[in-house]
Amino acid sequence: MSRIRWGVPGATDAAAADVLLVASVAVPLIVAVALVSKGLRRHASWLLLLAPMPALLAALLVREGTALVVLSPPFRLSLALDEAGGLLLGGAAILWLAAGRFAIAFLRADPSCNRFLVWWLFTMAGSFAVFLVADLASFYLAYALVSFSAFGLVAHDDSAAARRAGSLYLSLTVLGEAFLIAAFVMLAAGTDQANPLIRDAVAAFPTSPWRGAILPLLLLGFTLKMGLFPLHIWMPLAHSVAPAPGSAALSGIVVKAGVIGLVRFLPEGLPVPGWGAALVAAGMVTAYYGVAIGLTQRHPKRALAYSTVSQMGVVGVVLGAGLETGDRAALLLAAFYALNHMLLKGSMFLAVGLASAGGRSGRRVGVAAMAMLGLGLAGLPLTGGAFAKYAIKVVPTSDAAVFLLTLSAAGTMALMLHVVLLLLRDEPKAGTSAGLVGPCVALSVIAMALPAILFQAVTGNLPSVVLSTGAFLGALWPIALGGALAALLVRLRDRIPEVPAGDLFALASRLAPAASRASDLAATVDRALGRWQVAGVAILGLVAVLSTVMIVR
Repeated sequence: MSRIRWGVPGATDAAAADVLLVASVAVPLIVAVALVSKGLRRHASWLLLLAPMPALLAALLVREGTALVVLSPPFRLSLALDEAGGLLLGGAAILWLAAGRFAIAFLRADPSCNRFLVWWLFTMAGSFAVFLVADLASFYLAYALVSFSAFGLVAHDDSAAARRAGSLYLSLTVLGEAFLIAAFVMLAAGTDQANPLIRDAVAAFPTSPWRGAILPLLLLGFTLKMGLFPLHIWMPLAHSVAPAPGSAALSGIVVKAGVIGLVRFLPEGLPVPGWGAALVAAGMVTAYYGVAIGLTQRHPKRALAYSTVSQMGVVGVVLGAGLETGDRAALLLAAFYALNHMLLKGSMFLAVGLASAGGRSGRRVGVAAMAMLGLGLAGLPLTGGAFAKYAIKVVPTSDAAVFLLTLSAAGTMALMLHVVLLLLRDEPKAGTSAGLVGPCVALSVIAMALPAILFQAVTGNLPSVVLSTGAFLGALWPIALGGALAALLVRLRDRIPEVPAGDLFALASRLAPAASRASDLAATVDRALGRWQVAGVAILGLVAVLSTVMIVR
């Protein structure tokens, strides 16, 4: 095992930094194997707390720029920690810690709990790896690990709806992997190595003869995982059937594999205006579409899933604006906003789980937490969400894009109030909040505060700029507008039909019988035309028509 450094040396001892990077991925895998032992399963709650600790320590103690070559070429396996990866690695570790503790209490009576925890740990290992790996082949393996392992979180209940959602998720995951492996092969072909470092492959992109194909393949593969329209259809179905902690991981962490993929692979310093504008447009459509469909939902988890679709649209706008201009800073700011969403949305799904399974006391705490977190996601002044939203407003290149991004916060506010009202309408169920309140509240507090704490380090601006009068009022008016929109929708709720979860997929499913009948009719016509008598008569008729036309002329 050899060690190299690309930048500033780490704050920890070099050997300790190396151990933390490797342990971030290895420990969750080891714990997953350990849970096969019946004796160790009794300690699952403590093992789930242990699994994310190396990743959290790596994010806190290992300085950006530290890199490690675990295996030398040609069998290269390299790990590295940069700013964007460090932000998402630390946020993911915090979410895995809180949601893991929540999962143990939430699933204590579930006979399939141990199976869920094994999938949980494999997904955790893949999510940490995708934020750390630095070479092309290792990234593909890490991306596949987090993507395919998450199937176990989606299909855990083994109900008809869960199997349907899991099948759709798995099908689209395979499609996304196909896009990416094609792009990665072409990227590697532009270098003199079979498995280049990601930075070397991206550096060779401008001179690649396949650059016209590489970029759209990368965008398709990664935006499918992010859930940008129209590739979002897996997300509402998956989140609505997964257990609450599984939804927290899916929405908070798994979709961020697509974000880090674009951060890693979009060319730096090379403006690509056409594809950048396309990504901005797709992101903007997604941001508003997710809100519009989410406001029709009658189940809080489905509404939250569409909120995730909307927020990934916002991230897509930031990344697209960076691609338009070649601005490297946009990539880091997109990761910062993704971190804000990761913690807030993970907390929200835990709050919904607490409200549904924690009895009357848990319901009160869950609804209160959901209301607070919703205000943060909409960017209420003085919350961490306000700092995250302020940070991304400097990226778009036009005033219209900035205005539309700001206006989207009004839709977010309306959707968050809609979720709170859905929770209040639900009848409280019998249950206990033991073991559920602590992780939910702790994660909610961190989610509300951490973006504000990291703001100066990420952007280089003092926090006071977000607290200025202009910034304060600029963040406040979308909140007020969103509240007014929510009040209007309350009056109209009985007139607004619920769009089925998966929207476009549900529409395609409804059209399937008609398409099948049309296919059967076409087959019947084809068989009829295939008979020599019919075919002969048809040919004679065609000859007669053509002859008549020629004679008339």
